[in-house]
Amino acid sequence: MKLHDVPLSGNCYKVRLFLGLIGRSAELVPVDLLAGAHKRPAFLAINPRGQVPALEDGELRLGDSHAILTYLARQYAAPQWNPLGAATQGRIASWLSFSANEVQHGLALARVIVLFKRPGDLPSAQAKGRHALELLDTTLAEHRWLAQTSEPTIADVAVYPYVTLAEEGGLELSGYPYVQAWLARIRALPGYVPQPRL
Repeated sequence: MKLHDVPLSGNCYKVRLFLGLIGRSAELVPVDLLAGAHKRPAFLAINPRGQVPALEDGELRLGDSHAILTYLARQYAAPQWNPLGAATQGRIASWLSFSANEVQHGLALARVIVLFKRPGDLPSAQAKGRHALELLDTTLAEHRWLAQTSEPTIADVAVYPYVTLAEEGGLELSGYPYVQAWLARIRALPGYVPQPRL
């Protein structure tokens, strides 16, 4: 199994984290985004969208962190990570969407603007980030895990990276006690892999 990876990418980290949590390993293949490696034919043959992460597993070529989490959970992980019950599946899908929308356009975008000096509307991204943190804190006040299960699922893995990196986007976590407790629960899981920081 090969994971085409950028160490500081929160989306790549989701996959590395999940591999750690399920006790699997992958060969990490660095992708030089600054040199445009993700837009070259060799990479586009693996992920035509030209984005990291990308996974190769045998004949399978798969892009998108959430698609990869879903695949790995079904192929290699215990059922707890992606339970088949209809209500739980619906909640997991909802949180994956939350990760791709509210988190990506709020917390992740604020981090990219602050940390990597990319152009963008920082106040707007931070406002979206605070809204995402409020929604998370409200949910986690009533449930230990996002999908309202007794154990973590891929929903928690998908949302975790950019929340734990929120301060790199100028967003304080001190006002969200339930989010902080959830972050600590994830860090305490067997196989936890820390996120690299600048």
